[in-house]
Amino acid sequence: MRNMMSKIFFTADTHFDHANIIKYSNRPYRNVNEMNESIINNWNSIVKPEDTVYHLGDFSFGNPRKFIDRLNGKILFIKGSHDKYIEAPYLRIINPDGLKDEYGNSRYITLCHYSMRSWDKSHYASWCLFGHHHGSLEPYGLSFDVGVDCWNFFPVSLEQIDKKMSTLKPIVDFRKT
Repeated sequence: MRNMMSKIFFTADTHFDHANIIKYSNRPYRNVNEMNESIINNWNSIVKPEDTVYHLGDFSFGNPRKFIDRLNGKILFIKGSHDKYIEAPYLRIINPDGLKDEYGNSRYITLCHYSMRSWDKSHYASWCLFGHHHGSLEPYGLSFDVGVDCWNFFPVSLEQIDKKMSTLKPIVDFRKT
């Protein structure tokens, strides 16, 4: 069981040390150093050392260690399209402590760098979080982009995810049939 004082966060597409992402994603930074420092400061302003952060891919170009060592929290990685130096799975399913649906069932979350139209238990109102698209895809069912470009360059908390999911509709919910 997770420490009740700790929180869970999600993020993707930080692209530390990737200068061209500023232009590609129209990020509001003058250069890569300003972008790196802003994202690190944003992260550390809300993530505490005891928190867990699921990073859903495209963490950095080059050596990720110089950024990992500066970031708060325990970081669990999902491999993205640019993560040459990170050993991690491409997909992960989690079941956070205490996260229940309106029927009292455990809520499952599928984590992947890429969006999906169907995922484990998607027809039973499970969630899917992804990155890769830098805010260019609308939510689909109970899935959406948690990348930094979508969240003002901050990680997003499980509580924020829960709130946003409450505004979305499942693709099909077999629990109700």
